[in-house]
Amino acid sequence: MKKCQRCAKPAVFHVTEIEDGEPSEVHFCEEHFHAYMKAEEEAPADLPADLAADTLKAVQAMQEISEAAAVKKGAGKRCPHCGISFHEFREKGRFGCPGDYDAFREQLVPLVENIHDATRHVGKTPAGAAGGEKSRQFQLIRLRKELAEAVAAEDYERAASLRDEISGLGGVEAE
Repeated sequence: MKKCQRCAKPAVFHVTEIEDGEPSEVHFCEEHFHAYMKAEEEAPADLPADLAADTLKAVQAMQEISEAAAVKKGAGKRCPHCGISFHEFREKGRFGCPGDYDAFREQLVPLVENIHDATRHVGKTPAGAAGGEKSRQFQLIRLRKELAEAVAAEDYERAASLRDEISGLGGVEAE
């Protein structure tokens, strides 16, 4: 996935410019594409009025197609918890609640891959969390969730095993 040539956001518009018969590609995020197009509109045009109008219509049609594709991919979908849309997230740069990560997972995975070249953390862990209290807390959270699932499924042997494991980690469970 290409990145915008003016910032680090993913490029959603790809323009082929032809100068002296040589094509070159330019990639923009939505914000910078609109700025680019506005600059093109404000620039003095040596083009006949009909050609300029046709070009503007073509660009508007491309934008409509792009917006329709975004809606089809789920960009028009809203979070069931806070009601934010993916488009609003892209404009603000912030989510409305933790549930947005699940609601927009399909759109976020390519963004995270584009930014970090991976979707899974494989780097260093902060010194305060390395193998210590933080990892134990995460393990307790995971085990408690599994315990609740085992109880809900009435798998009492598994639940007892998980309870013992939680107790062994110092997370006392009273069942």
